[in-house]
Amino acid sequence: MKTTSKRAVALYALVVFFVLGLAFFCGSLVTNADNWAMQSINKHLFVGGELENAGTIYDADGTILVESKDGQRVYNGDASIRRATLHLLGDTAGIISSGLQTTYKDELVGYNFINGVYSMDGSSIGNDLHLTIDADLCATALRALGGNKGTVGVYNYKTGEVLCMVSSPTYDPEDKPDDIDTDDSGKYDGIYLNRFMNGVYTPGSTFKLITAAAALEYLPDIWDQTFTCTGEYETSGGTIICNARNGHGRQTFEEALNNSCNVAFAQIGIEIGAENMNREAEKLGFKTAESTPDTLYMDRIAAAQSTFDVSKATNADLGWASIGQYSDLVNPYHELILMGAIANGGTPIMPYIVSGVETPSGIMRQRGSAQEGRTYLSSEVANELSDLMRSNVVNSYGDGNFPDMELCAKTGTAEVGGDKEDHAWFVGFSRNEETPLAFVIVVENGGSGRGVAMPVARTVMRAACERVRGE
Repeated sequence: MKTTSKRAVALYALVVFFVLGLAFFCGSLVTNADNWAMQSINKHLFVGGELENAGTIYDADGTILVESKDGQRVYNGDASIRRATLHLLGDTAGIISSGLQTTYKDELVGYNFINGVYSMDGSSIGNDLHLTIDADLCATALRALGGNKGTVGVYNYKTGEVLCMVSSPTYDPEDKPDDIDTDDSGKYDGIYLNRFMNGVYTPGSTFKLITAAAALEYLPDIWDQTFTCTGEYETSGGTIICNARNGHGRQTFEEALNNSCNVAFAQIGIEIGAENMNREAEKLGFKTAESTPDTLYMDRIAAAQSTFDVSKATNADLGWASIGQYSDLVNPYHELILMGAIANGGTPIMPYIVSGVETPSGIMRQRGSAQEGRTYLSSEVANELSDLMRSNVVNSYGDGNFPDMELCAKTGTAEVGGDKEDHAWFVGFSRNEETPLAFVIVVENGGSGRGVAMPVARTVMRAACERVRGE
């Protein structure tokens, strides 16, 4: 009897261990099946560790950007389009980790938990991706950058559709340079980085829009104040030097933004105070000493975080931070969303780039759509900022440079230290209801925002508006 009991206990123990093992296996299968199927050793999908068999990716006009033919990935026939869409599509080895061929790999190879990478009829044809991107516009933007490192982004702030996303430097995926990983000249620095989504830059005077928003929030008399600029401003912690060495003289709040006056905006930032400047930056999605905001995404692509912190700053540091220097860092995608927020009365429509996933049977699923983001600004402050940015174009940049757009914008020339040229910025949006487009331009070490980034914007926005109008 004792022997029978012992055997029963041992049997029960084996059953328990079996059930636990089965549960562990099933849990691992649910959790890891995707990763197992997507291993580069899976020869149904990968050749030499690179994705070869997957669905087609199209731009908004149905232009094929990349497809699989005879067991290999084949890109668009135009080299300029291939180079302009490299960081959007990514490479087949996953080195450009933010690319769609990596972030949407499951859909492209047709993976699902039930059938793996095979359909019911035994085929392994993946799904197709349809994008909001205009490939020709991306090629135009890359040419406009003129070989400089940097990024260009354009989106429809009413629908959320991203029309253009370009990062430079780049390369032709059909003809990758042999020395790309060994060259020490610097021309390929950060070539695998999508600068639009993952780059962070000193913002320069584009940050004056953040300081202006804080002024509208915390200084009730800001419209009545005047500021006298002699070319420099002495603070208890040091001297703020203006971009106009001879000074701007006496000016209103609006004129100070038109002139992009460092002295005036340093004074404004100091008057607002470090605590309120941090509070405003936090409200607008910046990481500060007190808060880390939720990560911004464009579909599945995560963006780097913008940062601002003056909690331990001297008055001089606060002044410099208020004009976009000190330790300020801004992500271009975040900047584009802020432009969309200002244009939309304080609440942006979030950008998206995948308009739909099409199954081999022609069924469209996972459609992209307009989704509201968080509210960054009150409608009153957003509308006042919009008017101030419009005044910049009319009174400073020249409305004739951007015909039929009713453009609202701000330049930035960001000092980066050492013997490097400044970063050139230009950000803004078209207030014309026929062309509701927001944009961000960054030219790394390009020099003047007005002299370098603004001409890029002029070329890209004219082409983008023509596309939206159907011209």
